[in-house]
Amino acid sequence: MARVGVEQSLTNVQDALRAKGYDVIELKQESDAQNCDCCVVTGLDSNVMGMADTVTKAPVIDANGMSADEVCQAVESRLQ
Repeated sequence: MARVGVEQSLTNVQDALRAKGYDVIELKQESDAQNCDCCVVTGLDSNVMGMADTVTKAPVIDANGMSADEVCQAVESRLQ
């Protein structure tokens, strides 16, 4: 199954993805995202300066305002 990186604070999303059989990795630092097929973030650490270095080419899902089920559906649609 696909490896999904999820921010530490999104424990409900981590549990929901594990229940669906995904290999879930906690994103503790930027390098954790390098080996993921998809990443889920809260969007709280938004880039105010407009500068960013690309760490991964995997799709990134902003879970802000989404339920765990909605995040799972977004992950499934991006990985197909």
